[in-house]
Amino acid sequence: MIRWIKIPVFLVCLVPLGLLAWKGFHGMLGANPIEVITHATGDWTMRFLLITLAVTPLRKLLGTPSLIRFRRMFGLYAFFYGCLHFMTWLWLDKFFDWHEMWADILKRRFITVGMLGLLLLLPLAITSTAGWIRRLGGKRWNRLHKVVYLTGILGPLHYWWLVKADVSRPLTYAAVVAALLGARIYWKRERKQAIPARVPVTNS
Repeated sequence: MIRWIKIPVFLVCLVPLGLLAWKGFHGMLGANPIEVITHATGDWTMRFLLITLAVTPLRKLLGTPSLIRFRRMFGLYAFFYGCLHFMTWLWLDKFFDWHEMWADILKRRFITVGMLGLLLLLPLAITSTAGWIRRLGGKRWNRLHKVVYLTGILGPLHYWWLVKADVSRPLTYAAVVAALLGARIYWKRERKQAIPARVPVTNS
């Protein structure tokens, strides 16, 4: 059943890209289409990161463990839209001017943070297959994929430093990330408290 649900979910995740392409084809991206594409792809990168982080809390709250099967798809879509966001800057904005891009990375902190966030997603995307889980082992794979928490923090920071004036959207993203990570910390503490302390055995 889950296998067939994945197909429409996969297609729905492509809708933002389809709408952006449709608007571009019909000349509906406004006076600054590069800025529109940059913000749209950046927003959807962040949204898919939040959706990915929300899977575990939702499956706990709703009692639906099968939701975990969608987490990898959402994470890969976050990386996909992040790559589109990067390519917009690389191609449409900088025209592959490597000298200017390197200067921007060093000078503008929002670009530095954004590049770091995307680079952190790269090993997660590469190791997202079942084969890599077997190679790394479950524990090491889980430790590696906790890097997504750091990416979730860097995303709103990148957005905040970019917009400067109206920070309502990055603050909203930051609040959601804080809530999702806070829930994980809370449940981890609850699990530790639920484990009874071992009483040392002494010989009388």
